[in-house]
Amino acid sequence: MQTEHELIKVYTMDKTIGFIGAGKMATAIIKGLLKSGLFDKSHIIASEPNKDYAHKIEKELGIKIVHNNREAAADADIILLAVKPFVVKDVLTEIEDRIDNTKLIVTIAAGISSSRVEEILEKEARVVRVMPNTPALLAEGMSAVCKGEHASEEDFDTVVKIFESVGKVVKAKEKDIDAITGVSGSGPAFYYYVINEIAKAGEKLGIDYKTALLLSAQTALGSAKMILESGIEPEQLITNVTTPGGTTAEGNKVLNESNISDILFETVEKTAEKSKLMGKQL
Repeated sequence: MQTEHELIKVYTMDKTIGFIGAGKMATAIIKGLLKSGLFDKSHIIASEPNKDYAHKIEKELGIKIVHNNREAAADADIILLAVKPFVVKDVLTEIEDRIDNTKLIVTIAAGISSSRVEEILEKEARVVRVMPNTPALLAEGMSAVCKGEHASEEDFDTVVKIFESVGKVVKAKEKDIDAITGVSGSGPAFYYYVINEIAKAGEKLGIDYKTALLLSAQTALGSAKMILESGIEPEQLITNVTTPGGTTAEGNKVLNESNISDILFETVEKTAEKSKLMGKQL
């Protein structure tokens, strides 16, 4: 019996994926696809207007690079929009006559819902929306995938597999994407902030900054792996590392008596609200 990955690979074997935009996120996904074997080089195309950068990417990845979006869209069965949110409308308008119901549209732009893509195209397009994050550059991304009204389950499963090539994936509902943007889409910046602040605290206490940053970042990485791989709830992990009356307990006391929970909630809340506002504006 074939595995799910093998079934998806059969589905994608004779299909071409076209990237509108060849920036860092697009190239990360392309590298993931090549490594996973889901697509081979001959079935990946990307559009990039900067000819010097396009030549660099073409040489590095061995894929076909074109210099206009319409050509990429015309040759692709799956079109992945890897452009900034504010240009999505212009790009979709540009390639609209290259899109019919045989093509799958994937959007990773913040604030752009699948229904908004359908409205811009003025057709019942097969759309899947994804909220990835930048650790995809290291194949440690976290992506949320939600299916548009006219996309099939096969479309949905294919996009899930595409983004599993650069990290972990959750299947989500469109109504939750703004909150997900606050938790994981923008989340790396918040973790960078915390890691850096802990490192700077170490520096103030006499450790050189580079050493303190290594201590802080590796501790964050290890702690995250403990949550993901042990199956133990964070509250229990806190208990496990805390000796009553010990050093960790003293630090926990400061955290518990501060308003850090409120600050973190407001951080995620404001990010989600901004995502929702961008969606309305775009």
